[in-house]
Amino acid sequence: MSNVATIFARKGGFNHLTIEPEQTVLEALQMMADKNVGSIVVQDSTGYLGIFTERNYSRNVILKNRHSNDTKVKDVMTTDLPQLKMLDSLEFCMKTMADCNVQYLPVSDEGKMLGVISIKDLIREQVHQQKDLVKYLQNYIQG
Repeated sequence: MSNVATIFARKGGFNHLTIEPEQTVLEALQMMADKNVGSIVVQDSTGYLGIFTERNYSRNVILKNRHSNDTKVKDVMTTDLPQLKMLDSLEFCMKTMADCNVQYLPVSDEGKMLGVISIKDLIREQVHQQKDLVKYLQNYIQG
């Protein structure tokens, strides 16, 4: 059964973009565009503070007629997300994302931020599991 650790292993480790809370939304968007990702972790010297996502931008900047170059990330980031653990199952992650209506969740271990899991990561892992099951069943049937 897959869990968060399995997903990170397939992704190639714990790599996530970070930005400081005082930086601008424009800086965050540029970093996200450069890396082709939809979220960035907000942290300062004390550690994890929240996540800034494309959804935060559309709902908290564009729709509120703010400007990206003078809006701070800290003013529009999401801060109240539940944090996943390495042994949390795929099913738990999907349920948590659905319950919170989000596409990204932070992963931590003993209070230390490790990375972010996206809905896309969960879908990829689900597809991988299905392929493994099909292979197993084909081998079983072929004897």
